[in-house]
Amino acid sequence: MFKQIALAATVAALSSASALAGMNEANKWIDDEFQPSSLSKAEQKKEMEWFINAAKPFAGMEINVLSETIPTHEYESKTLTRAFEEITGIKVNHQLLGEGEVVQAVQTQMQTGRNLYDAYINDSDLIGTHSRLQLAVNLSDWMSGEGKDVTNPMLDVDDFVGKSFTTGPDGKLYQLPDQQFANLYWFRKDWFDRPDLQKKFKAKYGYDLGVPVNWSAYEDIAEFFSEDVKEIDGVRVYGHMDYGKRAPDLGWRMTDAWLSMAGAGSKGLPNGVPVDEWGIRMEEGTCNPVGASVTRGGAANGPAAVYAIRKWDEWLRKYAPPGAASYDFYQSLPALSQGNVAQQIFWYTAFTASMVAPKSAGNNTVDDAGKPLWRMAPSPHGPYWEDGQKLGYQDAGSWTLFKSTPVDRRKAAWLYAQFVVSKTVDVKKSHVGLTFIRDSTINHQSFTDRAPNLGGLVEFYRSPDRVMWSPTGINVPDYPKLAQIWWQQIGDVNSGAFTPQQAMDRLASEMDLVMSRMQAADEKAGTYGGCGPRLNEEREASYWLNQPGSPKAKVNEKPKGQTVNYDELIKRWSM
Repeated sequence: MFKQIALAATVAALSSASALAGMNEANKWIDDEFQPSSLSKAEQKKEMEWFINAAKPFAGMEINVLSETIPTHEYESKTLTRAFEEITGIKVNHQLLGEGEVVQAVQTQMQTGRNLYDAYINDSDLIGTHSRLQLAVNLSDWMSGEGKDVTNPMLDVDDFVGKSFTTGPDGKLYQLPDQQFANLYWFRKDWFDRPDLQKKFKAKYGYDLGVPVNWSAYEDIAEFFSEDVKEIDGVRVYGHMDYGKRAPDLGWRMTDAWLSMAGAGSKGLPNGVPVDEWGIRMEEGTCNPVGASVTRGGAANGPAAVYAIRKWDEWLRKYAPPGAASYDFYQSLPALSQGNVAQQIFWYTAFTASMVAPKSAGNNTVDDAGKPLWRMAPSPHGPYWEDGQKLGYQDAGSWTLFKSTPVDRRKAAWLYAQFVVSKTVDVKKSHVGLTFIRDSTINHQSFTDRAPNLGGLVEFYRSPDRVMWSPTGINVPDYPKLAQIWWQQIGDVNSGAFTPQQAMDRLASEMDLVMSRMQAADEKAGTYGGCGPRLNEEREASYWLNQPGSPKAKVNEKPKGQTVNYDELIKRWSM
């Protein structure tokens, strides 16, 4: 009797969900929420009709997905889940956690095989992990095979600007980008344009105050505002902003291409070959990392890497506002809105939305009309950098499915993943979160109209330069295992326990130790599919430092500062 009642309730729930889902609901969302769009309304309706039909076998199902907490994912969690349920009948619990907690959940599901979530938006930094461990679903094969019936024919994978970031060494797609943001240079253009400050700067340094092309200029500008200008409009000002709290996000601060900005890696896009931005060496045409230490051909403790860490620590102490050394990631970036910082070398465009908030919201970096007084520009590079290298980091939070997820739940989650990145939805979602993933969205007329209010964001994403910003690449064989080493060692520099050289020696040595364990597991049980590390035998550091390319021998670390006029730069971006 009880079984019959339960069955009847289930059937009723399914019927109710199915009754609610359909084109009437889709039309309402298209008219009321999903505008503007790169598709016409007729095309949007066609795409939504496909979702309605593909979702019918899963109507009434409730699935769970996980992502980090940023405005884009908040919009998905609060608004797009409701739209998806009303249109398809599938309920989605889209949970938001900190980035470290997301990585931990991903790692736990991989290690235990327990289905914690039906899909994840996790960084494409894990591409080397997913492509080697083969625990994540190979999306290329999934879309043409088992998942073909739930793969949107209008998905248009080639429209995703970050698909190269989510492609493994085997040429297969393992993750689908959901949001992207770059790590650029940020500065107060209104201050830089002041004739009195321009005159004083040129008199002291011998070149124009402008967007710094190299780290020498960035350092000069930081010194100038912190020690010479000191006060603007009655406010104490500083020439630099960063963070240094000994916490996991300090690791991201460095693995997010800080070493490559200094020039530690090799030439090559999207990542250096053979040495990447982590200082890990993997020879061209192979899938086996051979070491991070200079003695194994890596660059994690080479002169460029040590220089990078030294400058981070030095600038933080000398030119940032008091207390910045104890800030974490989440405290440092919003601090710019106080309006007392001239520039930041390491600024994520994901915070654009908060930096264009009105004055009434406490943002002191916009004028009375809401126009930004600041601009974003290309990151300056260190003295070891060469043309042909990546210049900075780009985060690409990407949908990832695991084989440990039951196929029916995986299919339902895949439908939701495609829905929130669909052309029907993407332009509107991008206006909310400003984290572009599609070429069709970047070039939409609505962003041409909005560009003057976004401080250079649209110009950057439309420029040919954007390819020089990329996420962690395939040289990193197991992101969760290696990433956690960074913040502990770098934190010891901030505390004064170790010098930059000592800290990077320890970091490189520990990465090699962890990779040696991966090598043993791969050789014994094929854990990494034969693509695990195969460490080089150690030899004198001088041998590798005298070879062409990375690791690089010490150079003049304070060449003359070089700047460029922002308006001239924008003209080049717009060509």
